[in-house]
Amino acid sequence: MFKPVALPHISTRVMLSALTATALFSVASMSNAALFKDNLPTDQDAVLSVGVNVIAVNSAYDMEDSLDVRVLPGAFYDNNRFYVRGAQAGAYIINDGKNQLSAYAQLAGNDFDPDDARGALQGLDEREASVAAGLTYLRRTPVGGFRAQIATDVLDRSGGNTARLTYLARITKDKLTVYPSIGFEYNDADYNEYYYGVSEKESAETGVAAYKSNSSLNPYVNISANYDFNERWALFANQSLSYLPNEQYDSPMVDSRTESTSTLGLLYKFRFLRD
Repeated sequence: MFKPVALPHISTRVMLSALTATALFSVASMSNAALFKDNLPTDQDAVLSVGVNVIAVNSAYDMEDSLDVRVLPGAFYDNNRFYVRGAQAGAYIINDGKNQLSAYAQLAGNDFDPDDARGALQGLDEREASVAAGLTYLRRTPVGGFRAQIATDVLDRSGGNTARLTYLARITKDKLTVYPSIGFEYNDADYNEYYYGVSEKESAETGVAAYKSNSSLNPYVNISANYDFNERWALFANQSLSYLPNEQYDSPMVDSRTESTSTLGLLYKFRFLRD
């Protein structure tokens, strides 16, 4: 005889992962659907910019050297249907010039390498960056843009969810364009527990105090700038600064209230000729 098997409990996180991943990878097949009828036409003259970025991350973790410098490739492209912006790629669901709704995926989270940590922290487990996927909505207004984002860890490193609310502005002067922004980021308890928590097992093995974190709200500021030398070459720069609330700062893994990332990149623009 067959016995009925109970279905496993499906958490909100797992459901959100499935929904956002489905949205991200199905948008391409919807490009001719009614949902897109008011969208901007595909930009046939969209420019692909590729280059190299030097990224300096000043971590809030208690490390021997809190400054981590990396050299990574970078790319920017937007044809009103699909886009790539550095570490983020997405597809528009709605894009009418004032409203943008898109599904996206990007690198997310922090890196904690115990080999580079101070003292007893060297005995803790490694924390790895992950990939987040989600939805983002941008509303353009005469006074600037307002953006809301929600995402989940699709690689299940932390199993956490994040959300952001941001105000963005644009300032243009000749060949220079500057994009200042300010906002808040929400990190749920699963996210914070992975990146800032210390388990009882880790505490027993290392002597580091056990710590269990809750959800948090992090204020942050960001400024990006692009300078066009000519039709082919451009310089890109970005500076971000995030403030750690008590839920993160009280962790024995942390020794700074702030975390910053500085990026400097050189981009080459490919302009494709049409028949």
